[in-house]
This record gives sequence, structure tokens and C-alpha cells, in this order.
Amino acid sequence: MFDEAQITRALAARGITPDPRQRDAIEALVTLVGADEARHRNRSRAASALQGVYCHGLPGRGKSLVVDTAFELATCSKRRLHFHEFLREMNRRLVSEPRGDDRLGSVSRQWLDGIELLCFDEFHVHDIADAFLMARFLDTAISQGTRIVLTSNYAPDALLPDPEFHERFLPTIGQIKRGFTVIHFDGARDYRFGGEQAQVPRFFSPLDSSSRDALRRIFAMHEGDQSVEPVTLSAAGRPLAARAAGACVLWADFDDLCLASRSHLDYLDLAEQWSGLIVDHLRTERLAKPQVLQRLIWLIDIFYDRKRALFIASDHPVEAALSGLEGAHDLSRTLSRLAEMQSRAYRSTLDDVGDMSNQPA
Repeated sequence: MFDEAQITRALAARGITPDPRQRDAIEALVTLVGADEARHRNRSRAASALQGVYCHGLPGRGKSLVVDTAFELATCSKRRLHFHEFLREMNRRLVSEPRGDDRLGSVSRQWLDGIELLCFDEFHVHDIADAFLMARFLDTAISQGTRIVLTSNYAPDALLPDPEFHERFLPTIGQIKRGFTVIHFDGARDYRFGGEQAQVPRFFSPLDSSSRDALRRIFAMHEGDQSVEPVTLSAAGRPLAARAAGACVLWADFDDLCLASRSHLDYLDLAEQWSGLIVDHLRTERLAKPQVLQRLIWLIDIFYDRKRALFIASDHPVEAALSGLEGAHDLSRTLSRLAEMQSRAYRSTLDDVGDMSNQPA
């Protein structure tokens, strides 16, 4: 039985007692996922008319924690993905879709086929092209009866904030506000801060022999006798020079990862190929350039979402260098995630690989 008590118990097992906004979200999610069942029991039309749940607020307030817990417990046909991943899939399909009057609608219907519950984590709209795509996609999803859950750092009215384009997205914003239960996570606690530090450090500064030795130990820990040799590989079809590439861990310099012209597609590709990434020789003065800072934010977001391990060596502590910078989207979320990624509580897929390798044959 998918109900509020089941979700609350699952959160309690992780040491979480829901605050008032989290309880509101749990109630809305239960109503949403149980809407079809509710219709059959002739409950209120309002429950069956609910199209989605939109959770927004500051980073680390438990939006993804609550939504992911409910999502794992739901037994319907479902899919959860990061917004970057969704955009990549849609654009790939659009490239191969035959020309027609409504290519975007056709691709949206194909993509949604068989999905009853869809969850987008870190939903945002900054680009007008993404706004047009998302508007048509949401129209299609709602018309097909797909239940939708969105988590975001932005209130609906703050989507596509660029004043040149914001008005064009108002119909979709209105659709979200009318058809979704909108919940503002306004708790004071950031769950990602204050955790116990990981036993093995993951971020290192300054760029000295101690940091170099630490990175070599990390690579050797996961790759054994794999030699540390320069290699050129591919990231989303573009060449990437790396210091070393093993079966589990990629070791590359910050300049090659973020100073070169790259997009979130490169980092999605890397996160699919490796469970861990060593980012070496980060000169924090480079982060003053907005496009470089934005690439680092994309990289961190994608590796966090995929639960990959991230190791960073920089000339100054990276979190201190990021604090107070401007010129990129969602920097506060990135700082929150970096805090968690250094904690003992953050378990990555690289840890799972290590556990499997230690099991007896």
C-alpha cells in the first residue's frame, strides 16, 4: 500500500523526521500516485484531476530526498531522470524524427510511451529553446495523463527569468500553477551540511607534492597496477586529453575538462563511462570566467546526480573559491552538493565497485 506512513517509515530509516513542508509534499505525492486508484473508488474529482507536484526551494532542504523516497516506493510504470539527461534524449530523437507539422509533439508522445509517473530532478528553464521544448512536452504529457513530479530551486514564476523571453513562458508557468500542487520547501536546515567527513579525503589543496601523492593513491586504490599514462579519449564526440584512464576512474586536468569549450553532454558521457573522476590542477582564478564556472557546475551536478565519486585538487580550497562568485546558474546548489560529496554519508557507485571487488570469488 503506497501511503504516507510507508514513506515516513522509509525516511525514518535514514534518520529523517519530515518537517511541515516535507509532510505536505508526502501528502501531495500520495494523492498524485494514487489518483487513478482514487478515481475507481469515486473519491473527489480534485484528486483525480491532479496532474503533478512541483517542489521548489533552497538547495539541500530535502526536495529530492522526499521525492526519491516516494518514487522508489511507487509501483507504477515510472521514470526519474535529471533535466540535462532528458534534454539530451529529446534532442537526439528530434534529429532523427521525420519532418512534420508537430515533430516535437510526436517525439514527446514516443518518449512518454508506457510511462505513468515521470520525475524530473533539478528542473530549470534558462534557455528559450529549452522553454519551447518543455512547453510542448508538458502539454503532451498532461494530455496523455502522465503524472509528473518536478523538483527545482526555482518557484514557477522564476522559470526562464531572462526578461527578454520570460513572457513567452507564462502560459506554461500558468499551466504548472493550475494543474500542479506547488510546495515551497522553506525549512532552515540544509541536510547536506554538517555531515561527518569521509574517512578518505576527496578534495585537496594546495597543488603540492602531498596532493599529487594523494591523487596517485586514490587512482591506485581503485585501478590497482593500472599505469598512469596520458591518453586521449572521447567525450560526446570531442577529444579529451587525460592524465590516466582506468576501468573505474578517469584522471584529467581542470583546463581540459572545463576551460575548453564543452557542454553538459560531455559530462553526461564521462559520467556514463566512469564511476569516479579526478579533477586535477584546478587554478581557482579560472572560475572568475562565467562560462568556465558554468561548466564546473554542470560537471558537479551531473556527477552528483549519477552518484559518481569526485576528487578535486586545487590551488585554494574549491568551496571557498566558489563562495561569492557570480555569473553562473545554481551556484548555491553546487556548494550544497560539494558539502555532501565530501561527507561519509555520500555513497558513490565507485564505492559499490570497490565492495564488489573485495567479495570472495
